Amino acid sequence: MHIKSSTSLRNDYGGISSLAHQTQEPIFITKNGEGDIVVMSIEAYEEREKMLSHRAKILEAELSRLSGEKTYSVEEIRRRLMEKYENAKI
Repeated sequence: MHIKSSTSLRNDYGGISSLAHQTQEPIFITKNGEGDIVVMSIEAYEEREKMLSHRAKILEAELSRLSGEKTYSVEEIRRRLMEKYENAKI
């Protein structure tokens, strides 16, 4: 975890930007000794958003399974995909 002051952000933006890109981790910025904001590279942010989206989809699928919705085995899915593939051929 990296913690920097708001003064550091103002005086050394380039250094903090480089740190964010190198570490791919959030940098916590403090103001008057208290936590204020978090800065991260766009790449790290997009990767985090993608991971959170995947987790939400997995949770949704698990909740569907637990509520009794029909599930399919790998073999059933493979068979259904092959049928669709075969039917799509020209």
